[in-house]
Amino acid sequence: MLHTRARWRRVPLGGLSVDPLTEAEVVSHVRSALARGEGGWIVTPNVDILRHISRDPQLRAQLREADLVVADGTPLVWAARLAGWNLPARVAGSDLIWSLSRALAVDGGSVFVLGGAPATDGPDGAYRAAAVLADTCPGLRIAGTLCPPFGFDADPASLDAVCAAVIDAEPEMVYVGIGFPRQEHLIGRLRAALPGTWFLGCGAAVNFVAGDIQRANPAMQKAGLEWLDRLAREPRRLARRYLREDAPFAAALLARSLHHRLTHRPAHRA
Repeated sequence: MLHTRARWRRVPLGGLSVDPLTEAEVVSHVRSALARGEGGWIVTPNVDILRHISRDPQLRAQLREADLVVADGTPLVWAARLAGWNLPARVAGSDLIWSLSRALAVDGGSVFVLGGAPATDGPDGAYRAAAVLADTCPGLRIAGTLCPPFGFDADPASLDAVCAAVIDAEPEMVYVGIGFPRQEHLIGRLRAALPGTWFLGCGAAVNFVAGDIQRANPAMQKAGLEWLDRLAREPRRLARRYLREDAPFAAALLARSLHHRLTHRPAHRA
């Protein structure tokens, strides 16, 4: 863990300890660490991730090894505040991929983009996302891109090849958008070989940047309704997850937070 962790008190939430940072503070933290030659790992849990780790102690322990844990979900911010903790804002991986890239561009840093949609008639999603980032953030260096096929990580030879490509590129930042928890497992394998590199498991963010999936409008994002926009776009794939699994978990999380507020002395506010 980075020694700068002592600057703030983490917020206990859903089995993880969340860093009460804004997006700008996360970017500043990463830039400072990179300037010292220190790498790290950013985890951006949402309700679905908290639900998964509530049933998987091994996965929960793995995520607790992250250097920064920030809430990518408005219900997490609501739950923290309901319990009496100060969690300043949602920090989404889909926003961090942009703000971190802009900062790295200023510093002349490099990124490796991994994930995205497979190639059809043209370049794959990782390549197109990297091209958009490079065009939007002048000065950003693209260390490499990979869009491995689904299930590559179940084949030892394919997994070794992907890891070797990332390690050989020696980027300052790696965006891994292959879905939870596969991206977290891959990051766990890569970190030891790249101690000076930062990793962000960013899920669909690579697809957003590439233009293959459209994000909700800013008003829906601010209102915490981005999940509803995604549900409307992909109901068959997401209805069970969002409505039957995540919604009851979110309600229980909020209820536990209220119970904590009512039965404990006011929590320390960061």
